[in-house]
Amino acid sequence: MLYRLRDLAERAYRRHLRREIDDVPTHVAIIQDGNRRYARQRGDDAPDGHRAGAATTERVLDWCADLGVAELTLYAFSTENFERPDEELEPLFDLLEAKLREFADADRVHDQGVRVRAIGDVDRLPERVRDAVAYAERRTAENDQFTLNVALAYGGRTELLDAATAIARDIDAGTLDPEAVDAETVEARLYDRPVRDVDLIVRTGGDERTSNFLPWHANGNEAAVYFCAPYWPEFSEVEFLRAIRTYQSREASWRHARAERAAALVRAMAEVELAEAQAVAGRLRSRLSVDADALPDVVSGERAPAGGHGGDPGSGAASGVAAGDAAPGLSGSRDGESESAD
Repeated sequence: MLYRLRDLAERAYRRHLRREIDDVPTHVAIIQDGNRRYARQRGDDAPDGHRAGAATTERVLDWCADLGVAELTLYAFSTENFERPDEELEPLFDLLEAKLREFADADRVHDQGVRVRAIGDVDRLPERVRDAVAYAERRTAENDQFTLNVALAYGGRTELLDAATAIARDIDAGTLDPEAVDAETVEARLYDRPVRDVDLIVRTGGDERTSNFLPWHANGNEAAVYFCAPYWPEFSEVEFLRAIRTYQSREASWRHARAERAAALVRAMAEVELAEAQAVAGRLRSRLSVDADALPDVVSGERAPAGGHGGDPGSGAASGVAAGDAAPGLSGSRDGESESAD
């Protein structure tokens, strides 16, 4: 009875979260942490935890499809993982091989139009895993509705270092002009990179760090980050929806902050324009030796009648200068400052 009540409550909460979400990230990246700790907590071996985590991965793909996420990157195996003992690595490599082949042949994968891509230093993996990667990429190459990146033998710092080394080598060989190096130059030398920049990083297992994961595509895009306590095999749809909600809240806050910055910039520019107008008015007064009250007529090109003031008696000098159609000298000065500011 208690289990049924808990299930009803969770389903109601899921519906509540779904109703709150109307802004979905395009690209979600997940650090699947906690498989080994999950296994130890249950008295099992590490491979059992990895197998339980693989089942969670399949569920996450369905959740992404339901929400309309276009790209998912999973941190399946880092460069640091090579330091683990062989008795743990071999079963993990077996699991990666089996799941890649199983996934590539699954009907639902092709029904959902999932394309599989591996990112990382794949050549460091055992041959059987490399063959499975090639098989999965080949079998799903024509799918174009959803992209699944599997980060294998991946390390963000190594990726950037390798890109920098490649650029230096090309410059030394004379095939690349140093002045031509830009963001696209770097991206072209990264691993088989994600199609899109990362919008949201999710990490399970309780640790609050991004562990050298996609620094160029996540940090460079100022991705939102969601940390949660459940181990990866325990990661639920509720937690996934909370992560999406975090992204949505962050995006709303970011848009508000950008609007405030834009408003502040407009105010600052208006203050500069006013100060410039006042300075020009002062110069005109001194050069033309006119009465300050007659300045609007002089600036507008009208001539004040003799013995009297032109225009509205209530208008002052600033209103005439700030009236939009300024003399060529004014617009040229503003243009020059704008270019230097850019």
